[in-house]
Amino acid sequence: MIKIQAKKHDNFSVEFKFGFNCTNDGVRDDFSVNAWMFVPNSLDINEEVYGKKQFYRDIKSNVRLITPSYLLREIAADDSKPLSLLKTAMEKLAVSQRESYKSEYEYHLKMFAAIFKSAIRNQATHLRNARSLADASYLVDEYLVNSEVILKKFRALYAIIDVPSVSDQTRSYFRLCDEFITHIVEIQTIRIVRRIDASAQTPEELALRERFAQTVMAQREYKKRMGYDVLNGEVNHDRRLVHHRGMLKKFIESDLYINLHKKKDGVAVEQILYSIAAGVAMIFATGVAWYTQMKYGNITWPLFVVLVISYMLKDRIKELMRYYFAHKLGNKYFDKKAVISIGDRRVGVLKEGFDIISYDRMPQEVKDMREKSSSIADETRIFEEKILLYRKHLTIDDKALQGNADYPLDGINEIMRLHLTRFAQKMDNPTVPIDTFDADGNVITIQVQKSYYINIVFQLQHDAKVEYHHFRITMTRDGVLHVVEM
Repeated sequence: MIKIQAKKHDNFSVEFKFGFNCTNDGVRDDFSVNAWMFVPNSLDINEEVYGKKQFYRDIKSNVRLITPSYLLREIAADDSKPLSLLKTAMEKLAVSQRESYKSEYEYHLKMFAAIFKSAIRNQATHLRNARSLADASYLVDEYLVNSEVILKKFRALYAIIDVPSVSDQTRSYFRLCDEFITHIVEIQTIRIVRRIDASAQTPEELALRERFAQTVMAQREYKKRMGYDVLNGEVNHDRRLVHHRGMLKKFIESDLYINLHKKKDGVAVEQILYSIAAGVAMIFATGVAWYTQMKYGNITWPLFVVLVISYMLKDRIKELMRYYFAHKLGNKYFDKKAVISIGDRRVGVLKEGFDIISYDRMPQEVKDMREKSSSIADETRIFEEKILLYRKHLTIDDKALQGNADYPLDGINEIMRLHLTRFAQKMDNPTVPIDTFDADGNVITIQVQKSYYINIVFQLQHDAKVEYHHFRITMTRDGVLHVVEM
C-alpha cells in the first residue's frame, strides 16, 4: 500500500511524505504515483518558461527506509531485540577493535535510537489523541514507566565500552545517541503537557501533568549532569544548539537514508527512434532527388529547385518525427531513473517524469475530483488552468530488501518537498483594499488577503489497488498559508 501525508514545510514549500509499504511476500512490489497539479493561468506557468529543468530544480526528494516498527513495551522488555543486538555489538567491540565490529556497533546504535524515536513518538501521539487522559491512566503509566526503563537499560550499556581498548571517539558516538534520545523524551513529553494545558484541567489531569513535568525536568537535569546543552534563552547559544540537534538527527538517521544517483531514462531507445526519424527524412529527400533526376535529367533548373525544396522538407520531416517520437516516449518512458541500493545490493528502481498536459489527457476520475472543489462549474477549462503532471514509478524487490536487515523492514519512505517560489513571482500583492460599510453605515476600507489555490490530485497505485487523494495549497505572494486534503 501507499500512504501519503502533506503539510506546509516553510513559507515557500510544501512537503509530501509517501510511505511505500511492501506486502512482505518475498516478491516484487510495483508502486505508481501520478500527480496532476492545477495552477492558475495568471501565474504564467507554461511550457516556455517552466520546463522539465525548472521543475526538477523545484523538487527535492529524500528516500529512506521505513523505521522498523516497535512498541515502547517491546523495547523495554527483557528480550528486546534492539537492545539485545546493540549489547552484542558493544561486547564484540570491547574485545576487538576490528573495523567490522566498529561499523556493526555504530549501525545498531543508530538503529536503536531511530526505533526508540519512532516508538515514543507514536505512543505520545496516541496519548494526545485520547479523549481523556484521566480515563486512560494505563496509557500514561505505560509511556512514563517504559520510557524510563528503556533509558536506564540503554545508559547501563555504556559500561561495556568504558574500557581502555575502546577509543574516545568511538565512545563519543554513544554519548551522541544518549543525548539524542534524552532530547526526544523531553520534546515528546512536552507535547503531551501542551495537550493537557489546552484542555479543561480536572484535578486528575493536573496530577498527570505533574508526572509528565517531572519527567521533563528529570531529563533536563540529566543533560546538565552529562554536559549536554539545554536552551537558556541566549540567542547565539540557542542557535548553535538548534543546529547541533539538526546534526544529531542526521547522524542518527544516516543509516536509514538511501543515496540516489539519477540519470536520464530511455536514452538508448530515444537515440534509436531519433535515428529512425533522420532515416525517414533522408529516404524522402533521396527518393525525390532520384525521381526528379529520372524525369528531368542530370542538371536542369527544375531538378535544382526540387532538390532545394526536398532538402528543406527533409529537415522539417526529421523534426516532426523527432517531436512525434518524443511525445510517444513521454507516455512510456520517464525523464530520470535511479537504482535503489543498500550497501552493494540492489533492492529497487525509482523513475520519475514531468510534463505539462492538456485537459483532455486527464482521466475522468481526476477531472471529477478537481470539479468537486471548484466554486464555478468547469472552472479548470473556463480559467485555463495549467495542468502539470508529475509521474513516479517505484519497484522494490522485497526479498532483497529483507535480506539486508537485522530488523524487519516494511518498505521505503520518500519525503518530497515542492518549492513554490517561482509560482509566487507573478502573484498580486498579498492583500487588496475592499470598500464596505461598517455597522453605522460609514464607508470603510479593509485589507483582504489575495490568495491563490493550487490543487493537486494524486493517483496512488500499488499493484492492482488504486486510490485518489486531493490536496489544496492556499498561498499568497508572501508564501504558503496552509495545505489541506479536500
